[in-house]
Amino acid sequence: MSAMDDQELVDTLDEVWRSIDALGATLTEAEWKAPSELPGWSVQDNVVHLSSIESMLLGRPWKGLDAAPEAEHVKNDMGADNEKAVHSRRSWSGADALAEFHALTRERIERLRALDTAGFDADSWTPQGPGTVRTLLPFRIFDSYAHEQDMRRALDRPGGTDTRAAAQAVEMGIGAMPFVVGKKAGAPDGSTVVFSIAAPLADDVAIEVVDGRARRCDPGVDAPTVRLAMSAATFERLGSGRISGAACLERGDVVLDGDDELGRRVLASMNYLF
Repeated sequence: MSAMDDQELVDTLDEVWRSIDALGATLTEAEWKAPSELPGWSVQDNVVHLSSIESMLLGRPWKGLDAAPEAEHVKNDMGADNEKAVHSRRSWSGADALAEFHALTRERIERLRALDTAGFDADSWTPQGPGTVRTLLPFRIFDSYAHEQDMRRALDRPGGTDTRAAAQAVEMGIGAMPFVVGKKAGAPDGSTVVFSIAAPLADDVAIEVVDGRARRCDPGVDAPTVRLAMSAATFERLGSGRISGAACLERGDVVLDGDDELGRRVLASMNYLF
């Protein structure tokens, strides 16, 4: 996937938000309250989380929120803030939560479309620390796409997986794989790990370890140490911590060929977000 220019990033964010909007417009109240794959979060909570981030980026952070009930899945201050935000709307109807999401995302897109180059270069918060508006947008696309898929899996409403947002989510995951293979999984010198990602976002991504450093290499390498074949959806779910590598192997969502121990170690290390 070639790098997107500024307005292509905005277009992609707009597309995924419109997809969430369209999905939400079809849901019953019971479906809004259905549990999702994220511990403790309903379908509605996924939308509210996105709304809280965009409201903050518009300069209107949600302040003075009541503490949320204690939850084992909250690991840090950011997680606690996320939990308070979604808890603050749990008494709302799904329709009201969607209306807030719609208003915030339309305003956000309007402001982003009005930016010039200097505006995209402006300082901005990002999940990885200080950045620019431009470097933030791929994270917002990824986060929005991941939560849309959380909603769709919870409701058995597949869709949105052959889009620019889906491709961006996979691209972000690919960029993290040298860190996963070399640092988190500790693959030894001379080893090569190939991730074979199936259509509609087919790609073979090879990571080799040389002199203690992991880097991308020619995916046509002969006899890699291990090959991990999976769908793009499974690749995204592993990278975002939605599912474990062991569960994927057990269900047949990943086919491991080669060094079994290293392959399992890589799969167990693929969550690069948390």
